[in-house]
Amino acid sequence: MPGENLSRDEARERAALLSVEGYDVSLDLRSAVGGADAGPRTFRSVTTIRFRSAEPGAATFADLIAPSVTAVSLNGRDLDPGAVFDGSRILLEDLAEDNELVVDAQCAYSRTGEGMHRFVDPEDGEVYLYTQYEPADSRRVFANFEQPDLKAPFRFEVRAPEGWVVWSNGVGELADGVWKFAETKPISTYITAFVAGPYHYVTDSYERVFEDGTRLEIPLGAMCRKGLARHFDSDDVFLVTKQGLDFFHDNFDYPYPFGKYDQAFVPEYNLGAMENPGLVTFREEFIFRGRVTQASYERRANVILHEMAHMWFGDLVTMVWWDDLWLKESFADFMGSFSMVEATRFTNGWITFANNRKSWAYRADQLPSTHPITADIRDLEDAKLNFDGITYAKGASVLKQLVAYVGRDAFLEGARRYFKRHAYGNTQLGDLLSVLEETSGRDMATWSRSWLQTAGVNSLTPQVILSAEGRVTELAILQEAAESHPELRPHRVAVGLYRRSPEGAVERYARAEVDVEGPRTVVGELVGTEAPDLVLVNDDDLTYCKIRFDEGSLAALRDGLGDITDPLARALCWSALWNLTRDALMPARDFIDLVLRFAGRETDIGVLQMLHAWANSALTHYAAPEWREEGGRLLAEGALRELRLTEPGSQHQLTWARFFAAVASGEADLQLLQGLLEGTAKIDGLEVDQELRWAFLEPLAAHGVADEGVIAAELARDDTASGKRHQVRCLAARPSAAVKAQAWASVVESDSLSNALVEATIAGFAQSSHRELTAPYASKYFEVIERVWGERSIQIGMDVVRGLFPSLQDPQGTLEAADAWLAAHGAAAPALRRLVLEARDDLARALRGQACDDAGAVGG
Repeated sequence: MPGENLSRDEARERAALLSVEGYDVSLDLRSAVGGADAGPRTFRSVTTIRFRSAEPGAATFADLIAPSVTAVSLNGRDLDPGAVFDGSRILLEDLAEDNELVVDAQCAYSRTGEGMHRFVDPEDGEVYLYTQYEPADSRRVFANFEQPDLKAPFRFEVRAPEGWVVWSNGVGELADGVWKFAETKPISTYITAFVAGPYHYVTDSYERVFEDGTRLEIPLGAMCRKGLARHFDSDDVFLVTKQGLDFFHDNFDYPYPFGKYDQAFVPEYNLGAMENPGLVTFREEFIFRGRVTQASYERRANVILHEMAHMWFGDLVTMVWWDDLWLKESFADFMGSFSMVEATRFTNGWITFANNRKSWAYRADQLPSTHPITADIRDLEDAKLNFDGITYAKGASVLKQLVAYVGRDAFLEGARRYFKRHAYGNTQLGDLLSVLEETSGRDMATWSRSWLQTAGVNSLTPQVILSAEGRVTELAILQEAAESHPELRPHRVAVGLYRRSPEGAVERYARAEVDVEGPRTVVGELVGTEAPDLVLVNDDDLTYCKIRFDEGSLAALRDGLGDITDPLARALCWSALWNLTRDALMPARDFIDLVLRFAGRETDIGVLQMLHAWANSALTHYAAPEWREEGGRLLAEGALRELRLTEPGSQHQLTWARFFAAVASGEADLQLLQGLLEGTAKIDGLEVDQELRWAFLEPLAAHGVADEGVIAAELARDDTASGKRHQVRCLAARPSAAVKAQAWASVVESDSLSNALVEATIAGFAQSSHRELTAPYASKYFEVIERVWGERSIQIGMDVVRGLFPSLQDPQGTLEAADAWLAAHGAAAPALRRLVLEARDDLARALRGQACDDAGAVGG
């Protein structure tokens, strides 16, 4: 039998054969504390599965990844574990019509964030457990049929160390030393969940009375490690939760179906969050240990609402297979922003969506691995890599465009019918399209072919012809597509005309909506208007496209981008200029110049943070190597200037302080950071809390100013789990060949580090100022990645392959090395080849950007 991977064909065959009636799962987690024997620390897992077979006498398999299996019985017949268990599957032969499988196994605790993750808090020695399964890691905790379309109700019971509390999807009660949980509704294996340990737990409740007089009461809970309790603003978590529940009940007409609603903020979490019904898990970094900007609170609110949307899109109604992952993720990503803007204090959420989320989508959609939103997912490794910018952000962007296409009311009515028609079932693309056709009267098949079943992003460019009197005689929109993905799509767009007012503001004075079809579309409604300074296609961000500018508009932006008064329009212009830079159509130094001249006037804090990230990326990847040092000096000077000019104590000041630390490299800059740490320097209003101290310490470590002793002293100030991650990152950031060798070995040659410390080590290792120090590892990378991929979990494998790719080394030489590896490893795992191909493409793009920047310098 194959290994841990599961193919779509195998899943289809098994789904045609089996229907699952229920699970009883008993876990003994008392082994989580105390000493452990040699080898992996394990826990006992006993699973009973009741299922039916459409073909008596047929054979199938159950899924389980475990160090050992003690006993297996099928329909009362004992099976030899050594004969039927191969490490990931249990062979089941001669099935009856009605079957009962019992598996008694020793499953392993995880340190990679997959399966049953075990974390020891360095602050107090307490042990915390949580599970994370998507797409297929529940089989690391109990035996099952690990595919989304074999739904079943689950009954769980857990034995835990004395004094612990255990949570699962249903309500739990402790009786005679055993936690027993209410049976779940029929759900998929990957959204079952456990959280266990001495967590700090806070409760609240939500009530709603429906029009027919029925009352819905939902117990609410939120938890975190005890060490984070003093930072936990649970009141705000509950506020957003209740606002979300109000919004979804107002619009979905289907009461929340899973009883309670717990939200657990857990350590060393690989994702942002996971939508386990009744027990949503989040990365604990959403509990803020220091001062953060409103963008961080907005991000947390968006994730809370994204996961809540999944209770309907994904949990109540689930895709048949991972091909239609978008059916839940695109909807949740869209509904997260939609509900946040309409129901919470974060009313500018669409600006963040346009500037941040869509940037992720644009990048992913131009990689060689781009795929249609409805992807071709052959197996679980494919599925793991498709939690990407296409499935989430492009899908959400397309749904935003769909709402403009069919109308809000038709869209939401389609969702309501979809839930009622398919509750507790599994669906495919056609199921959703059919209800949207019913409610909108539109031809959804044509729309789907253009938007869901083809890959690539279109560019829209305005073409303006003016009369001698300075009025528009024709305004057209030119649509283009990449040669690799030549599809031209229908776009519903708004076109905005902007000009400078006598007071100096750049404001919109005319707007028209139009359906763009084909390569050229005339916007007749704008004929006769006065000549614009700036034409913004896709104003209001209705469609998914790359915005381009005519020469006049680009000149207007160079002169007065900061004068645009509308924050969404300004954000769209910034995003378009960044795409020009990435596409080697604007020199990186020109983009950096725009940031230096106009970012200080940006009012939206989330946009400002994106500008900082883009400017740093422009310097690191797209600037000509000969200009990098000067560019870094200019960025540091500009950041310090804005840091001193911004309002003391403001979130803008905090953002500029973090950016200054990120780009500081000169002696005076590093002395200032050191003085801020030691208290000998001060910037009015800037409170240097513990998180900001670590942000200042990393560049000091990377430039050799802070040694191991200084880093150890900082850990002594902050001897916590978060402090440990920061310490590991700073240690790996030091400019020493021995340090880089140790960091490389700890990640590549050893599996002793947890997922969080692997991530921290890689981040410290890969400093842009250490190109010469890390150069020897370029060839080593290509020598080890296939072995690492085969030996490590897929999550750690992804972290290593992505994080250690030699993107900072000689671009042409690295491109040639990547091409040689790809040519010689045609039989390597497709998921591994995809990661290398994506990193290679990013590097090729950077090389084109550097050439553009160099040519711009010569031309200037």
